Amino acid sequence: MDEKPESVTGATAPPGTGPGTGPGTGTGLDRRAELSEFLPPRRARLKPEDLGLPDFGRHRRVPGLRREELAQLAGVSVAYYTRLEQGNGRNVSAEVLDAIARALRLSDAEHAHLMHLAKPKQHKKKPTTRMEQVRPALAQLLDSINDVPAYITGRRSDILAWNRMAAALFGDWAELPERERNWARLVFLRPEYRDLFVEWDQKASDMVSLLRMDAGCHPDDPRLSALVGELSVKSEEFRHLWARHDVKEKTYGVKHLRHPLVGELTLNFESFRLTDGTEQGLVTYHAEPGSPSAEALRLLASWGADAAKAGAGTGTGSGAGTGSGTSEA
Repeated sequence: MDEKPESVTGATAPPGTGPGTGPGTGTGLDRRAELSEFLPPRRARLKPEDLGLPDFGRHRRVPGLRREELAQLAGVSVAYYTRLEQGNGRNVSAEVLDAIARALRLSDAEHAHLMHLAKPKQHKKKPTTRMEQVRPALAQLLDSINDVPAYITGRRSDILAWNRMAAALFGDWAELPERERNWARLVFLRPEYRDLFVEWDQKASDMVSLLRMDAGCHPDDPRLSALVGELSVKSEEFRHLWARHDVKEKTYGVKHLRHPLVGELTLNFESFRLTDGTEQGLVTYHAEPGSPSAEALRLLASWGADAAKAGAGTGTGSGAGTGSGTSEA
């Protein structure tokens, strides 16, 4: 018997509309709603023929796998899996979640996100509204890096600290109010960053994926909920990307930038997660030796404050900053 067509609740509805998750409420995200909206799209993207299952063609009224097919692949009952898709992860074992993750062919980031949603860790500390702080020794290290743009990120995509080369490349974030030193706000709400990132669509997608992972780890974070609510109200593109429930983590790669002073640059980025329990990370950008992009970075370094003023149009000023916030996307 054919399964009835299913609605993927996160596909069209604006985010933050579940209980206690209204935009701007700052009351946290509904973990059960997140779980029920995460699983169906992952199941819908699987093709039966790719898994050795019969495809009934026009008789198949839902995209991807049916619930019973996924349950069979994972070795669980249909009722058990259905309860999980409905957001009821209570009493589910890690072994069962591993089996479901394998059946859904989840990436490592998606697997971790599923675990966070279904089996949340108990946080002893209550969520705080205070901005994160960078250790003084780490800030000194950052300030000593002279030739490579580098910055420190933390939760919610906040930008916590940066060196002079980062200011020359991205604009001097010290000129921004503290709450606006946030990659998500910069990418979605400031037009100059659309010009800065040649592949803006990819940058935006990566940014939302990181916020999704953060939401899975810290659904009770009021600042994260407020950020999602604000972006949902102000950016249609953010609403669309957030509704996809995509999660991924990029620790290295290539970014193509278009700087107002030196033109286009191709830079490699590396992201290093700190192991001190702060959830902060160090992000660096560098160019291939001898390349036009390496020469462009050298010019930016020589121009110093003048390059920072041009940056991405954030204002005047130079030098390293130690604001409070986090994240690379």
